[in-house]
Amino acid sequence: MGGTEHLAVQREGATLILTLNRPEAKNALSLPMLVGLYDGWVAADEDDEIRSIVLTGAGGAFCAGMDLKALAGKGMGGDQYRDRMKADPDLHWKAMLRHHRPRKPVIAAVEGYCVAGGTEILQGTDIRVAGESATFGLFEVKRGLFPIGGSTVRLPRQIPRTHALEMLLTGRPYSAREAADVGLIGHVVPDGTALEKALAIAGQINACGPLAVEAVKASVYEAAEMSETDGLAAELKRGWPIFDTADAKEGSRAFAEKRPPVFRRA
Repeated sequence: MGGTEHLAVQREGATLILTLNRPEAKNALSLPMLVGLYDGWVAADEDDEIRSIVLTGAGGAFCAGMDLKALAGKGMGGDQYRDRMKADPDLHWKAMLRHHRPRKPVIAAVEGYCVAGGTEILQGTDIRVAGESATFGLFEVKRGLFPIGGSTVRLPRQIPRTHALEMLLTGRPYSAREAADVGLIGHVVPDGTALEKALAIAGQINACGPLAVEAVKASVYEAAEMSETDGLAAELKRGWPIFDTADAKEGSRAFAEKRPPVFRRA
């Protein structure tokens, strides 16, 4: 089903689960991980049977960010993947959801550390669940670095600017409860159950009309870059065709007949 030595891939029903799989390094980003992530996003978009994606981490951590040893020039391993980077120099930004947005909903299931590049990838996800002991933060300034994964642009659009600037400028850690309070994550659950909760949300999404789900997600992000007037016009342009789909007709029939709908992306 794909994947690499640092990125595990599995299917659970209509959900594709991508697991950052480098637990000995708290899932710090590596070249094999980035290649696997990008391939996972593409695979999900190309497979109409996949209706949602869950991103999580192995070994009780989500992602501790970039491998600083690699940044210091000690290599990231995965030399066999370097041709992929040469062929697509933007691959790492696509993998980190900076320059790529999957059309399927992406749900983050966070346990443990989700800091630096981990918090940056998080901002590219759509729905976010965290165990109560999870830790978030953008530590780059404490190391004389810049959070170039998109945080100076995205974070102030996702949480109030005062909180975004505090997170960016202090480099301090945030607990899961505090991250939820400022709006960075949506659910705080008992430790060890973030994946379970994320899969439950994915199951609810999977039961909905996939064409409608994808159109709604696209509309939300498209309109975020527009004025309200332009956004409303774009919403009609994208939304009206959904009413003419076979899925929409099936949804209406199923409601009238008091049965679960069977959607076929048509």
